Amino acid sequence: MSQFSLLKQRRFAPFFWTQALSAFNDNAFRNALLMLLAFQSGLDDHVVSLYSNLAPALFILPFCLLSATGGQLAEKYEKTRIVRYVQWFEIVAMVIAGIGFITHNVPLLLLILFMMGVHSTLFGPIKYAILPQVLRSNELVGGNGLVEMSTQLAILVGMIAGNELMRVVGAGPWLSALATIVVAIAGYLASRAMPPAPPTTPDLQMNWNPLAETRRVIGMTHSNRHVWIAVLGISWFWFFGTVLMAQLPVYTRETLGGNGSVYTLVLTLFSVGSGIGALLCEKLSTSRIDIGLVPFGALGMTVFGVDLYLARHGLSSVRGLDWLDFMHGEGSMRLMLDLTFIGLFASLYVVPLFAFMQSCAPPQQLSRMVAGNNIMNALLIILAAGFGLLLGALGCSAATIFLCAIVLNVLVSVGLFIMLPEFVMRFMSWIVTHILYRLWTEGVEHIPDEGPAILLCHPVSVVDAIMLGARLQRRVCFVMQDIPANRLLRFIFVKAQAMLVVSAKADRAELERVIDAVGGLLGAGELVCLLANREGACDAKVGRRLDLFPVPLEKILARQVLPTLPILPIALRRDHLEKLRRSETRSRGEALLKRLPVRVILRVDTPVLARSANAAAMEARMRELVTDLG
Repeated sequence: MSQFSLLKQRRFAPFFWTQALSAFNDNAFRNALLMLLAFQSGLDDHVVSLYSNLAPALFILPFCLLSATGGQLAEKYEKTRIVRYVQWFEIVAMVIAGIGFITHNVPLLLLILFMMGVHSTLFGPIKYAILPQVLRSNELVGGNGLVEMSTQLAILVGMIAGNELMRVVGAGPWLSALATIVVAIAGYLASRAMPPAPPTTPDLQMNWNPLAETRRVIGMTHSNRHVWIAVLGISWFWFFGTVLMAQLPVYTRETLGGNGSVYTLVLTLFSVGSGIGALLCEKLSTSRIDIGLVPFGALGMTVFGVDLYLARHGLSSVRGLDWLDFMHGEGSMRLMLDLTFIGLFASLYVVPLFAFMQSCAPPQQLSRMVAGNNIMNALLIILAAGFGLLLGALGCSAATIFLCAIVLNVLVSVGLFIMLPEFVMRFMSWIVTHILYRLWTEGVEHIPDEGPAILLCHPVSVVDAIMLGARLQRRVCFVMQDIPANRLLRFIFVKAQAMLVVSAKADRAELERVIDAVGGLLGAGELVCLLANREGACDAKVGRRLDLFPVPLEKILARQVLPTLPILPIALRRDHLEKLRRSETRSRGEALLKRLPVRVILRVDTPVLARSANAAAMEARMRELVTDLG
C-alpha cells in the first residue's frame, strides 16, 4: 500500500493537515515580522539588528524551558484534546498578532513570537508520539516521510507568503493578519476531525518544575542507548540545517551574486529536495524501519556539500542577479543540483532516525523522550547559531562556513556509527540487497514480530547473514563458526553485538559460555540465528550426519524454559552462483557484473514449538529444506 493512501484515512489525514498548517503559520508569521521590522517599522539599523537577533532566541527559548512539561501532558492526557487546545491558543495568538501588525507594535509581536514558540513546544511531543499510536509498524517510515515532506514545504511556502504579503504596499499588515488568522482557524478545524488518541500513562504524576523535569527527561532519554543515539543524530541534523539556512542569504548575495528571487529559488531547491527525500524513504526502505539509510544520507550530504563548495566559493563578480539570469549563468545547474541533493540526502538521514526513535522508545515514555529530543534539538540550534557567528567574526565566508559544517558532519557521523555499528551493518545490508542481490522471500511472515525465536539457517557465506538481517526489521544475533575474513565485517558484527563466534575446536567451557549467552538473548526476547557450519551445510545435500550447527541444538533446547519458543528452519539459494564458479571467462569479475543483481531465494519453514521440538528432527528438516530449495 502506498504511503499516500494514508492521506485518505481519518486516523492520519486530519493530523497531517493540522501539523502542516501550523508549520506554515509559524514561518509565515516569523517572516512577516522580520519583513515588518526591516522595511516598515521606521526603526534605525541598530534597533532592527537587535530585534532580528532577539527574534530567533525568543522562539527557541520555550523549547528549552517547556518541552519536558509538554511531554508529560502528551502522556497523561488524551492527545487529540491537547492538540485542539493548542490550536485554540494559536488562533488567539494570531488575532493578537494581527493587532500588532496593523499597529506596528513590535514589542507585542515579539511577545506573540514567544507564544508561538510555546505553541510549537507543546505540539512537538504530540507530533511524533502520536504516529506510533495511529500507524502500523510498516507504515511508520511512510508516515514520518509524509510529515517531514509537508513540514519542509509548509516552511518554504510560509516563508514566501510571509515575505510577499507584508510587501504589498498599503495592505501588507492587513493581509498578513488575515492570512495567519485564517490558517490558524483552518488548523483548528482540521484538528476537530482527528480521532481520539488515548493517553499512554494516565496515572503519571505531573512535575510542574520545568528545570527539574527537563533534567529528568534528558536522563530518561539518555538511559535508552538506542533512543539517545537517534536523538544525537536528529539534533545534529538540526545543527547542520541551521548553519546552512543561516548562511544562505549571505551566500546568495556574496557568492552567487543573486537578489531576493535567487534566495527564494535556493530555498525552494533545498525544500523540494528535502520533500523528495522524505518520500523516497518509504520506497528505499520497503516500508520498514531501515537505519541503513542513515549512513547513505550522511554520505550524500557530505559529497554534495563538498561539491557545492568546489563549484563556487569565492566572491561573485556581479551582484543583483534575478533568478532567471542566475539559472542561465555558467555552473548554475551544478549548484542547483547540489542544493537539491543536499536536501534530499538530509531527509534520507533524518526520517529513518525519527522512525527508529519512535520504535525503540517504550510507548509509556515516548512523548517525554520526544520532548527530550526537542530539548537537545534546541540546544544544538543555539550552538549552530554561535558556530556561525564565531566563524563569521573570524572572517570566514558563507561558503567556508558551509565547508566547516560539512567537515564536522563527517566527524559526527563517524562518531555516531562507532557508537552504534548497527547503522553501518544495516547500510551494508541495504547495499547488498538493493544493488548486488535481489531477495525473494517465502514464509517470512512465520518469523514473529516480537518475542524470542530460534532461526536455523543454511548459509553460503557471511553475506547471507547480512541479507537475512536486512530482510528482518528486528535485530538478530548470529551464532557461527566461520569468522568473517574481512576485518571490517568482523568489527561491525562484533561491535553491533550481532555475532557469537564458536571456534572449530571449541572446548566444553567455550560451548557452555555460548549456550549461556544464547539463553540470555532468548530470555531478553531477542532473535537468535544458528548458522550451519559450512561443511555441514554442504554435506546436508547428500545426507551425511555431521554437526550441522556450531553449538549442539539439543543442549540449547534442553535449557529452554519457554515451551512456546518457536524454532524456524531457513534456507537460501543464489541463482547463477554455481555457473559463476564454473565460468570459463578470463575475468570472474566480468562474469559477476554480467549476472548482477544475483537473485536470492530465502525460504522460511513453518515454526515448531520448543516443547515438541527434537534436535535430530529439526536438523533433518533443515537438510530437507536445503535439498528442496536446490
